[in-house]
Amino acid sequence: MTSHLIYKSDIGKAAILGFYEKYLESFKCDFERMYVETTFGRTHVLVAGPEDGKPIFIFQGGNCINPMTLSWFKPLLENYRIYAPDTIGHPGFSAETRISARDDSFARWISELMANFHIEKSAFIGPSYGAGIILRLATFMPEKIACSVLVSPSGIQLGSKLAMIRKILVPLMIYKFNDSNEQMNKIANTMSDDSMKEMDQEIIASIFKYVKLEQEMPKLTEKRELLNYTAPTMIIAGRKDIFFPEEKIMKAAHEIIPNLTNYEAFDMGHFPSEADLVKMDPAIKQFLELYY
Repeated sequence: MTSHLIYKSDIGKAAILGFYEKYLESFKCDFERMYVETTFGRTHVLVAGPEDGKPIFIFQGGNCINPMTLSWFKPLLENYRIYAPDTIGHPGFSAETRISARDDSFARWISELMANFHIEKSAFIGPSYGAGIILRLATFMPEKIACSVLVSPSGIQLGSKLAMIRKILVPLMIYKFNDSNEQMNKIANTMSDDSMKEMDQEIIASIFKYVKLEQEMPKLTEKRELLNYTAPTMIIAGRKDIFFPEEKIMKAAHEIIPNLTNYEAFDMGHFPSEADLVKMDPAIKQFLELYY
């Protein structure tokens, strides 16, 4: 048996990577799959879109697989050159080494990826944990960012810890104990406002079962950290997001982000529904056309 840092077993890793491959099949495009050697470990990157398109780096959500959250932004593959790395230390094909989302580690990791593709400046999109990673880049290397879109963002403000314990942590503990579908349904419904796709729920359940979850959230960004960050920024937040609710994100975001040009609030959970994506994707495309 191979020794793993984030997976609990070879069988678990194979199951997660099987879902990864299956999810890629849902895209109506061919991905180039590249490995980039970085200071922090080998990084697997999905690359797609027209070669002459403007670059956009899209980072995955935490404790999930890259194609799952990348699928939320499928329309962008038509006009932009998309670079989607598997976040190091999270489920996927990158190195299992975990790095801190509280210092400049992720900023340096992103910088090395950009250098590999000869990109000096780019647009960035990040859902959840991915947004927190972008805010680390905005803190330490703001000149790398042409504009950014932060969806259900970590790194700004947290929701109620009591609500998270009651609606996520307690059902998760019961699920880990007895594999209860009822408890998994509760978690999925809370995360997605009763709209999570069956395949996504199956993947999340497998990650809970087979992966040592990353429990450290990206650092909550302070106003002083973003004094040199002037890139146009768009935030999309969910009113029913248990982790990063819109009511808390709105006030904090306006206080800390100097050039918050677009702020959108949807009646969605942490995971957007298909109906939410129909509204979300055109808003993102319009933002990019205006500022990129």
